[in-house]
Amino acid sequence: MKNYYALIMAGGGGTRLWPVSRKETPKQLLPLIDERTMYKTTVERLLPTFTAENIYISTNASFIEAMRRDTPEIPAQNFVIEPNAKDTAPAAALALSIIHKRHPDAVVAMVHSDHFIEQEDKFRDILKIAYNLANEDQITTIGITPTHPATGFGYIKQGKEAQSIEGFTAYEAVGFTEKPNIVTATSFIASGKYSWNAGMFIWKTAIAMQEYARQQPQISELLTQLEPSIDTPAFQAELATLWNQMPKVSIDVGIMEGAENMLVIPEEFGWNDVGSWDALYDIMTLDKFGNCISGDTENHVILDTKQTLVYSDRLTVTIGIEDVIVVDTPDVVLICHKDRAQDVREVVNHLKATHRNEYL
Repeated sequence: MKNYYALIMAGGGGTRLWPVSRKETPKQLLPLIDERTMYKTTVERLLPTFTAENIYISTNASFIEAMRRDTPEIPAQNFVIEPNAKDTAPAAALALSIIHKRHPDAVVAMVHSDHFIEQEDKFRDILKIAYNLANEDQITTIGITPTHPATGFGYIKQGKEAQSIEGFTAYEAVGFTEKPNIVTATSFIASGKYSWNAGMFIWKTAIAMQEYARQQPQISELLTQLEPSIDTPAFQAELATLWNQMPKVSIDVGIMEGAENMLVIPEEFGWNDVGSWDALYDIMTLDKFGNCISGDTENHVILDTKQTLVYSDRLTVTIGIEDVIVVDTPDVVLICHKDRAQDVREVVNHLKATHRNEYL
């Protein structure tokens, strides 16, 4: 699989894990689960399948220094830096176009820098199957078999069975639904025909360029103008000029919802997007009372407390609480019910709106 490349999308902000995840240190640069950053964990998960030279990173300038220090094995030219955030469709297109110019026959597996995967061997097996499907000019996405009617994920509908390879089954992907309400999500689960969209796509760069030209002609035209300058001294100046004209759109909405010849492989391999404090709680080691105590645990006093997450390095005392999240940082303390963990994003939006940038 010499023409197989990984593209790690690593430019996100992780706002639902505020106040630990901040503008300059988002969740992918934090050691949330073990001593490694989530970004480094992602790279190490891929290395048995991809050489370091075949791993590309899409990110922004603020994170480059930390990422290069974390993974010195990744060549400097494999870091693709977007001048400013334009969402995932332009960011992915920029990286894909660079890979395509350097390696016109490339197949690219797009993954995220901040996801947790428990069964890494199984995940790598799926990536190999997806490579074979992509070589048949299919766009392949890895779906997650849902465990509950989540409203924070997008859903992919499975059509008829397309192929069965080495114990894995690929189905035609016949529709995307972005973050449905609880009633709709429940009906999806009951039907057995839907998987969560984890945003992982495997495709030829040539197919990707075709889809952008068909569905996002503005992005495609700008990249066509940029292409001659790739790997030349004029690249950065040309990119800065053209990037301001890029539309802001996600790859799910801008490309995948209307993509042709798409397959989905629905599987369960211990995936978690670690997108919020309650999601982090779900994958952490719990004590006999269902508590997750992170940080300097000798500094905590936990009395009559159940199903609670405490994330703090200083003395923290909880008494008589249940299903609560407590997060302590040097300048912010967050306390919320686990059921309201998704609302942390609204706090970040409020801080932005009130220009309290020192807390972002």
